[in-house]
Amino acid sequence: MEATGHYRHWRTDLELVRSLGVQALRYGPPLHRVFEGPGRFDWSFTDDVVAQMQRLGIEPIMDLCHFGLPDWLENFQNPEVPDALAEYARAFAARYPAVRLYTPVNEMYVCARLSALEGAWNEQRRDEVSFVRAVRHQARASVLMMQAIARERPGAIFVNSESSEFYQACCPDGRIQDIATFENERRFLPLDLLYARPLGEQMREHVRRCGMPDAEYTWFMNQDVRRRAILGVDYYDWNEKVIDHAGSPRSLGELFGWTVIAGQYHARYRRPLMHTETNHMDAREGPRWLWRQWHNVQMLRASGVPVVGFTWYSLIDQVDWDVALRSPRGIVSPVGLFDLNRDPRITGQAYRHLVKMYSKELEGDPRIEDVLHASGTAVREEQEAVHA
Repeated sequence: MEATGHYRHWRTDLELVRSLGVQALRYGPPLHRVFEGPGRFDWSFTDDVVAQMQRLGIEPIMDLCHFGLPDWLENFQNPEVPDALAEYARAFAARYPAVRLYTPVNEMYVCARLSALEGAWNEQRRDEVSFVRAVRHQARASVLMMQAIARERPGAIFVNSESSEFYQACCPDGRIQDIATFENERRFLPLDLLYARPLGEQMREHVRRCGMPDAEYTWFMNQDVRRRAILGVDYYDWNEKVIDHAGSPRSLGELFGWTVIAGQYHARYRRPLMHTETNHMDAREGPRWLWRQWHNVQMLRASGVPVVGFTWYSLIDQVDWDVALRSPRGIVSPVGLFDLNRDPRITGQAYRHLVKMYSKELEGDPRIEDVLHASGTAVREEQEAVHA
């Protein structure tokens, strides 16, 4: 937000949102600036932004924790993180009662993987125990945050944004196939804990070996935060991977596509879906990628899956996004609908055209509350069937 100039140009940026014809915005208040310590908050920047959103008629989907923490909380190995983030979520909901849409912790799988398996972010570790611990703390934080917000704002709706992942074995080698099978199960671990879906035998034993107490696992299985939850499924052209002969994941590009991969997530969790992130690193290819993703959304909706939203990431270009902010190089990634001068890119023009073209057709959609009610009925029926 600093590197892209958003702190200086946030008013202009919100005007750009309205110029596109959209009425909702995924937005991440700067957690590290707001949450100064236990019971200490600086709301000055967020107060101004929220007030301007209300004046412009923009409904925010507040992204409370996006990949990082304030320095005083250190990193996701810290067992104090879940309770601290729950305190932040409760305070946020109390201060902004008009906000109804929240993402508690963004992309738990990606955050845990890059922080604790690949050594890039936060704790910068590279071991399975640290990965499982990061997942446990993020998933617990998400549950506690959702519960804290719901107590302050009973009508709140949660968009649990997660990266879609898929692993394909390169060959009929049994060892490679076993790695792909394990990775395809591990991708679901944070959401399984969040939505109280019992782990498979292999993953259950894996998290036990990595230090997850049985009592903590039981706690997760006894929570129920699904009823007000929309599952956000992000997709980029590197989300599908092949396990090569060395047993390492390599990007496959767009092989099956968002419809197939998101369909796997829907089949597992039976939640309404939202396409919560996508873009293309080549600005010239952006419009084609935009329309492909939109047609994927249409195809899944036509099959009867409730898809309630679609997001391009991001409004403006990013800086050092191509290396996942591993180092401050100052290189602009042209992924925005607008460049850093706030001039529209061709993808931005295509996005505005898409919104205009389909807005009337989508006006007939059921309200999100009605979609959630129908999904809640499905959850109850599923639970009754399991009990029977």
